[in-house]
Amino acid sequence: MSSYICNTCGKQHDELPMCFGPSAPALWYSLTEAEREERGELSSDQCVIDGKHFFVLGRILIPVIDGPGPFIWLAWVSLSETNFLRTCELWESDGREIEPPYFGWLQSGLPYEPSTLSLKTQLHTMPLGERPSIVLERTNHPLSVEQHVGISMARVQEIAEAALHG
Repeated sequence: MSSYICNTCGKQHDELPMCFGPSAPALWYSLTEAEREERGELSSDQCVIDGKHFFVLGRILIPVIDGPGPFIWLAWVSLSETNFLRTCELWESDGREIEPPYFGWLQSGLPYEPSTLSLKTQLHTMPLGERPSIVLERTNHPLSVEQHVGISMARVQEIAEAALHG
């Protein structure tokens, strides 16, 4: 789908975005700018707060059943210190994708009800150059259902409109 008429603003948009997500984990946004400077480190892929909260940015891949896909939510997952350090150790290593998945908690507030914060996940390391893949535990949470069942292009447009127009 190259262009679409937005149901929110009524205008034609050139392209339907297939990826959205926050640039930091939820805990980061709860800190003031001064606290961030003092207590945290944030890169495009990793975040550490207070030396005890460890986060990695990954991708939640959602199959699109009637169009090109997948739709991707970029999202942050909290890891144990041990798993975070292991992830860092393998960050630039060929073959890192054979590493077993790491248990984590979703730490991005994506636009779903109920909240997506603290959903159980498995973080799968991918080959060099690819962000880790996040697989949600199978539950009846709408995000988990979408990941395991898939969504339509109409749902992708609904997500895009909400993200672009608040």
